[in-house]
Amino acid sequence: MKKILFSGMLLMFGAVAFAQDLPENPEPGKCYVRCKTPEVWKNEDVTIEIAPAYKRIVTHPAEYETVTERVLIKEAGQRLVVVPAVWETKTITYTAKEDANKLRVIAATFSSDTETIETKAASANWEMSEKAPDCESSDPNDCRYWCYKPVPAKFVTVPLTKLAKDATTASSEVPGYEKTYTKRVMVTPPTTKSVEIPAVYGSIKKTVLVKDAWQEEVTIAAKYKTVTKEILVNKGGLTTWKEVECSLVNNTILPINWNLGSATLTSGAKRIIDSRLLPVLKDGVAVALESHTDSRGTKASNQDLSERRAQAVTNYLISKGVNPSQLTGNGFGESKLTNRCADGVSCTEAEHRANRRTTFRVINQK
Repeated sequence: MKKILFSGMLLMFGAVAFAQDLPENPEPGKCYVRCKTPEVWKNEDVTIEIAPAYKRIVTHPAEYETVTERVLIKEAGQRLVVVPAVWETKTITYTAKEDANKLRVIAATFSSDTETIETKAASANWEMSEKAPDCESSDPNDCRYWCYKPVPAKFVTVPLTKLAKDATTASSEVPGYEKTYTKRVMVTPPTTKSVEIPAVYGSIKKTVLVKDAWQEEVTIAAKYKTVTKEILVNKGGLTTWKEVECSLVNNTILPINWNLGSATLTSGAKRIIDSRLLPVLKDGVAVALESHTDSRGTKASNQDLSERRAQAVTNYLISKGVNPSQLTGNGFGESKLTNRCADGVSCTEAEHRANRRTTFRVINQK
């Protein structure tokens, strides 16, 4: 980030080159910093169907019952005393089981698909170029230009299931079958005195259809999923100027008492940030944070510790609603001691504590 600070005195010397860039009507002795209005987003829930509703078909087979039927086996006739009657046997066919239908279920089929949802709309940010190498001006703000670079939209792809073909049924015929029985019939009656012969009856069993095969449909409900996407409410990126205390453009110590070897903010440290740093950031300015350690421990471990301390302050400010674009944080380990307490030097705990510090200063936003 370009840390370019302007005061009322600088306005006197740069009015010709930067008249269109600097704040209007500045007051002598005042300091100003460039700020950028943040983008305002809101979350919106979108519900999509990831599995369709469909029907499931349940089939029930045909129902039968067995009945007993009385049938004539031998007809009544006459028996002749002199010339007996002539008989012959006939075969009679009857339906033992009637035809019916049988249902077979063809299950529903599905296909996999996806749906892409835009979770964050495309936007853009202002960026300032490096100074041109052939620039003859000694002013660091000359020979530069601003570019409004696009920031691509963000998308998320959600897998879902679609109904390819719903369930159906196919019927097939269940044929019945027939049986036979025999009976005797008279071909030639007697020619003389006859004797009456009574008919003979018997019983047969047959299966009859009570209820044909049938089906019922059960509806399976669709499945849904809710996806949260970000929607741009107000577009940011407008440059404004804020008047700040001139003391804030230099590193100002936050009196946070970091415990030895710790990057955890105590409740007291959070109260200090709330009272001293949050009010500055509420005005929309940008702030550069720097964290340092004492000389105890290795340089590598102290560098890592200082970076974690700077990140801890940054994360806490973001949790309090500060826009991340207003913050930069860096750790410097033991490279910028404020006193003589370097490696191998015997110092008091108070002297070491003075080096375990975090500072901030107001800077220009990109």
